[in-house]
Amino acid sequence: MKYNIKQFLITIMCLLALFLLCYFINLQNSTNTISLSSVLDEEVQQTVLEPKELFLETWSLIKTNYWDNDLNEQNWNRWKRRYVKEIKTENDAYVAINTMLASLNDPYSRFLNPNEFVEQNNSIDSKIYGIGINIASVSGKIYIINVIKGAPADIAGLKPADMILKINGNDIKGDSIFETANYIKDAKSGLVDIVVLRNNVKINKKIKRAEIKVKTVESEIIDKEIGYIRISSFISSETPVEFIDALNKVQDTQALILDLRGNTGGLFQNAVFIANMFLEKGDIVRVIGRGGYDSFYTAENKEYVYEKPLVVLVDGESASASEIVSAALKDNKRAIIVGTKTYGKGVVQKVYNMPNNTGMNLTIARYLTPNGIDINKKGIEPDYRVEITDDDYKNNNDAQLNFAKNILQDEIERSKIAGVH
Repeated sequence: MKYNIKQFLITIMCLLALFLLCYFINLQNSTNTISLSSVLDEEVQQTVLEPKELFLETWSLIKTNYWDNDLNEQNWNRWKRRYVKEIKTENDAYVAINTMLASLNDPYSRFLNPNEFVEQNNSIDSKIYGIGINIASVSGKIYIINVIKGAPADIAGLKPADMILKINGNDIKGDSIFETANYIKDAKSGLVDIVVLRNNVKINKKIKRAEIKVKTVESEIIDKEIGYIRISSFISSETPVEFIDALNKVQDTQALILDLRGNTGGLFQNAVFIANMFLEKGDIVRVIGRGGYDSFYTAENKEYVYEKPLVVLVDGESASASEIVSAALKDNKRAIIVGTKTYGKGVVQKVYNMPNNTGMNLTIARYLTPNGIDINKKGIEPDYRVEITDDDYKNNNDAQLNFAKNILQDEIERSKIAGVH
């Protein structure tokens, strides 16, 4: 019987909303600040301040809400003394704010100008401007692992397993997937000049970026008895709905592979939601806020829990929300983790609406796995380490997926034998 998606989601999301509300109220009270409603946030964003006032507003927000009371062991007043009399223009304010944030040595806390803030909100709404490819890094080389059907890259003829050599004249050898993505994002006039290698032949394409409505969850049935669900990102507000739909499509299989490779994270509540789907009980994640405020997120009572054998695929780009899910399932011995060590992002950001239509992502907490492990800058070790080589990519051989299938096929056979007896 299929799950009642609407009713189920309302129940679970209400529980998550209550969880998050309680957490942030306690966190804000512990730091003597006020939690603003979304309506007030919108009013704040539309407020127009002089450049100097925008700087001071940002300075104060960081000082009051950043997770580390010591602000990376520095006297925060020094930034006010350094800049407050020097700021004349909007660009002056941006430079001062970005320099101030850089002093935290925290790559995840960043100021967003109006264009960047709109772009981030579009991602949450599952709308992106790009060419429609997912990429992965293997031994310093960037490969296309998926092309979104109907997207500009698909129309131009790019294919999975193409190795990217250049973007807009930039040699990307040794670059990360984040740097590579930025070349596409920063393409002048939205035209992406890309060179790929396919079967030892260089192919040059000029592709116009476009708005792409992205589904973050895909599913299929492989080998008849094994379901496969891939979550490409946790950033979309639609991810929970898409995940329930995907689970419906594979519900008649005997086991499941959850693929989080290349998933660099997204919304915290989406990670808690997905992990909760697989756990009848137990902790999902432990969040430690400013001043040592400590909160556990645990599996909630619900009508449905997926209880069949489960393998989770991860790699070096699996980060943040992906790691929350992977760690929760690993520590609760609910899934077998296959692949390579994850990225290692163990901190949580809150998105703040700021005056002048700007915004800021600010680290407000760090998290530990259910077993109390801090994975920040360390990552999660898989239960079975399986590498994908250059030859695997060239031959379109997914060694990690094949390993996962073998594990689950053995589990299915054991279950059948146990059933006979």
